[in-house]
Amino acid sequence: MTYTSKATVPRSALLAAALVLLAVGQAPAQASAPRQGIQGDWLYLTVTRGDSRSSDTRGTLLLCDPPQGHAHAAEACAQLGAADGDIDAVPARSVFCPMIYAPVTAHARGEWKGRQVDYRKTFSNACVLAARTGEVFALDS
Repeated sequence: MTYTSKATVPRSALLAAALVLLAVGQAPAQASAPRQGIQGDWLYLTVTRGDSRSSDTRGTLLLCDPPQGHAHAAEACAQLGAADGDIDAVPARSVFCPMIYAPVTAHARGEWKGRQVDYRKTFSNACVLAARTGEVFALDS
C-alpha cells in the first residue's frame, strides 16, 4: 500500500500544471513545422469521410515543385496551376454521381504563389468531391 503525505499532493499538482504549460507553449512551434524547408507551391490535403466527428481521415502533403505527394500529384499540380491555386476554379468534370448521402469533407491548407490557402468544403459523397475538385483530393491510389 502506498501512503502520500499532504505535502506531496501540492507539489504533484504544481508539477502537473508546469507540464501542461510546457506542452501548450510547444504547440505553436509544432503547428508551423510543416512549412520549414518547403519551397514552392504546397498544400496539406485531408479528406474526412462521415460526419465532423469521424476519425476516418486521410491526408498527404502535395508538393508541386516537382510534383509529389500522392498518386495523382502531377495531374493535381497541373489542375491547380491552371486555376492559379484556387480549388473552386478547378474545372468540374461532367459525371453522373449517385444521389447517396455519404458526406466527405475536403480540407487544404498551405501556400500557392506566396498566398496562403485555406480551403474547406463538405460534399455529399466522394463522387461529387472528385467531380468538383479533379485530382486534387484523389488521395487513394
